[in-house]
Amino acid sequence: MQFNGLRSYILDTEFKVTILNGRINIVNFSELGHFDNNKVIVRFLKNNNTHNLVIKGRNLVVSKLKSNEVLIEGVIDNLEFR
Repeated sequence: MQFNGLRSYILDTEFKVTILNGRINIVNFSELGHFDNNKVIVRFLKNNNTHNLVIKGRNLVVSKLKSNEVLIEGVIDNLEFR
């Protein structure tokens, strides 16, 4: 039974956003739609529809980028789901 829980955790495909102090970690996104130092748009799928997470701020940088995970650092002023 413990292995099933671990397997579900490892193979999790749900879009998740973790907000930390001056950082946002996003997993299971589909693509970066836009990026500059004031705005980042992250696209993700939910219920077979594409949605956007718009991050607005200052001095935004992508400090980690993997196929399903991105870490954005900087002064974060606003998050908006569209």
